[in-house]
Amino acid sequence: MPGSFSSWPHLTLRAPSVLLSSILNSREHPFGRRYWSAKCPFATMAARATRILSVHRLNRLPENQSIAEWWAAERGTVEAAVVAEAADIIRTSDIPVGFPTETVYGLGADATRSSAVRGIYTAKQRPSDNPLIVHVDSIEMVQRLLNPRQVNGVELSTAEMNVIPPIYQPIISRFWPGPLTILLPNPSHSLLAKEVTSNLATFGVRMPASPFARLLIHVADRPLAAPSANTSTKPSPTTAQHVYHDLKGRIDLVLDGGPCGVGVESTVVDGLSDPPAILRPGGIGIEELRTCPGWENVKIGYHDSSLQLKEAPRAPGMKYRHYSPKAKVVLFDADSNVVSVAKRVLEDLKNPDVSVERVGIIRTRGWAPGLGLLPSANAMEQNLPSLPKEEVNTHIANNSHDGSGAVCSSPFIFEVPLSNGEPCAKNTRQVYDISLGKSTESIARRLFSALRTLDELNVHIIYVEGISDADGDLAAAIMNRLRKAAEVEMKI
Repeated sequence: MPGSFSSWPHLTLRAPSVLLSSILNSREHPFGRRYWSAKCPFATMAARATRILSVHRLNRLPENQSIAEWWAAERGTVEAAVVAEAADIIRTSDIPVGFPTETVYGLGADATRSSAVRGIYTAKQRPSDNPLIVHVDSIEMVQRLLNPRQVNGVELSTAEMNVIPPIYQPIISRFWPGPLTILLPNPSHSLLAKEVTSNLATFGVRMPASPFARLLIHVADRPLAAPSANTSTKPSPTTAQHVYHDLKGRIDLVLDGGPCGVGVESTVVDGLSDPPAILRPGGIGIEELRTCPGWENVKIGYHDSSLQLKEAPRAPGMKYRHYSPKAKVVLFDADSNVVSVAKRVLEDLKNPDVSVERVGIIRTRGWAPGLGLLPSANAMEQNLPSLPKEEVNTHIANNSHDGSGAVCSSPFIFEVPLSNGEPCAKNTRQVYDISLGKSTESIARRLFSALRTLDELNVHIIYVEGISDADGDLAAAIMNRLRKAAEVEMKI
């Protein structure tokens, strides 16, 4: 193993089937199931048998216990065996693991091994110049990344110690563990695989608030490179089912910890610049940061639109289109007139030059159910000929979790007649309406799930009611994601 992480304690618990799988799936092994193509920017892999294993019980850290004490108490349980298997895959395999965090589900691999990190890019079909965030379980792990004792078996001098820049101490003390990623200088003798940083001089690191995520990192004894566990450009996954939908056949294991509590990715900040800058909005907002010493003048360093292709991204989510379903997303400004929006939707439905049979509506705070287009009070109870309500209900049941509020509510369905004649398939259009709730927190938790639900129902256009960026920092993060997902943004 490269670097000083090889000297850290290793678990000896290893299932024979996992060991055999890691050997057979090795890129160098002549009988490996994966093969690589020089003509394709992404490796091609044979379909894998992807499993979802539950770790719901490990979502809470017992009071007055450290992660190490918690793990010692859990040894021998069914869930501990699942964690141990996932940790072994991370240490010995080049196939990443899907796992829950408080923000979105991550796709984790050993950040110190190039072959493992390349496995992330392969599974996600992600451009290799899009840097990855490193996840750690402790400040001590960050210090080991900044001050490796050896690299590739060569002992390094410890005369000069790299330290976490003092600018970060106030926000680490307040927001870690939590949805905050900081940029640090990458040491000249870095333990991190070069694929993590995309050849940048810095790397992003965060300590997740999710106790389970920190437990997995602790047991694996490796820093995890972990982007969102979805196909690149698609909406981020907030449930294990979302991960399975996108990555089935590409990874071996998805750990199911239930829906994510935040629903949008971490905030990324650069404290190495003067003044400090927010490179990606997320769970921690600019006003919260400005209450911390040294961060009073933090500026916004991102654009809601993607960078031009020639520009190098300083953080994930800056360069390429993200969060996009297959359907065309039309985003309406929060101040748009509701009557005008309904008129625009109806015009699209009736336009003979646009082939639109099904549309989705995502509401937040001001739009009436169905935008007032419902032809009757009983419309929600109709069984639609091309997609029976039972099929919709089955889809929702497979993607719902009780009590969390993190998965969108079931869409109600109605038909919009295109003329005054007798309703039939040719002169009606199907509309699927989803409410995200009125609170910013509810909207954040349910947004990605709603986009995915409507995509799986094969709608052609999704009309989204935006919220005001001025409604708070989380609202700004929501609108950032929506603007990146939208093909069209309108104010009418």
